[in-house]
Amino acid sequence: MATTVLVVDDDPTVSDVVRRYLEHAGHRVVLAADGQTALDAYARERPDLLILDLMLPGIDGLEVARRLRAAPGPGVPIIMLTALGEEVDRIAGLQLGADDYVTKPFSPRELVLRAQSVLRRTAPAATAAVLADGDLVVDTARRTATLGGQELALTVREFDLLAYLMAHPDVALRRAQLLESVWGWTFGDQSTVTVHVRRLREKIEPDPSAPRRIHTVWGVGYRYEPVAGAADA
Repeated sequence: MATTVLVVDDDPTVSDVVRRYLEHAGHRVVLAADGQTALDAYARERPDLLILDLMLPGIDGLEVARRLRAAPGPGVPIIMLTALGEEVDRIAGLQLGADDYVTKPFSPRELVLRAQSVLRRTAPAATAAVLADGDLVVDTARRTATLGGQELALTVREFDLLAYLMAHPDVALRRAQLLESVWGWTFGDQSTVTVHVRRLREKIEPDPSAPRRIHTVWGVGYRYEPVAGAADA
């Protein structure tokens, strides 16, 4: 069955080009030109991926992302479209849980490749792998993560980043290495990694300002230290 991609952009030329490239790649495409229409289309279609322009009439893209991320259940992967140089909006989108971003003007072919990369990561894993650290359990086959028996609401990239960190315990991992291994980027803004680590800490650490699991290695990147087996406080 073809995956459904909801493309939200108020520029009909951009939307039409993106639609044609995605359809050529085998995806079903639904278009929306404003925030409210996007929310209605999401509720109706339940797409596999959302490509979301941040500059929209009425309800803007950041508010659309905020409402979708506040909804219960697994979140839809989101690729943001941002204007070149709008770093503040890009960071805000990542903090809301966007999984990727593409700056305008962009190559439609690159956008399709980014979309397919995100969709591949949300597909069921071929073999089961369960990563456990005390009360934190990540099931890569089912793509679920639980803490203390409660399922965590993680975005695609947050899940992939957590799984990668847990699969490489006690190793100092460079931000560039994480960007390539988790996002598939050989170059890019490394603040993306920083934002996602911050969001992960908010979800798995009792005190994000004094993390027990995800530690900063200054000048390098991050190191995951398992807490299983540690003495109870």
